[in-house]
Amino acid sequence: MADHRGAPGAPHGARVQTRGVVFVHSCPRALAAHVEWALADVLGQPVSLDWAAQPVTPGTVRAEVSWTGAAGTAARVVSTLHGWGRLRFEVTEEATAGTEGERYSVTPSLGVYRAVIGVHGDIQVPEERLRGAIARAALSGSLLEDEVAVLLGAPWDAELEPFRYAGEGAAVRWLHQVVS
Repeated sequence: MADHRGAPGAPHGARVQTRGVVFVHSCPRALAAHVEWALADVLGQPVSLDWAAQPVTPGTVRAEVSWTGAAGTAARVVSTLHGWGRLRFEVTEEATAGTEGERYSVTPSLGVYRAVIGVHGDIQVPEERLRGAIARAALSGSLLEDEVAVLLGAPWDAELEPFRYAGEGAAVRWLHQVVS
């Protein structure tokens, strides 16, 4: 989890600022206003998204919003939205001098995937997760390649790719979180 307390050497109480994007790939129309209210609660300001029909799943809509705010905001967004069970979304948070970047992918069938993202945008897989993948492959007889694919989020990418493609060309709105 990203550390939102501040970078080393930062004044006490100072929060590390970062930015990110929330991509709502698929949301039932009836939940759209609730998603906006939930995002407003996390981001600390009103949110009004430009919803567009999601052609992959009739009756759903999609939108995206870019934000700036305290490190850890992505985790708070995911914690707020993932329990609804009918949303497909991704949240990214850029790395800072004092925090790692993060990418979350959420689908109704797979749940939450979290990856640590390095400053160059690549997924960072911790040593213990790699050791776990090796052990699972050895115990279950599965291919190590399949275990590593899960560590890299391949099942989430496969499920979300049609929804991402349908969202190309969507408007992006920037929100700036007010931090006191």
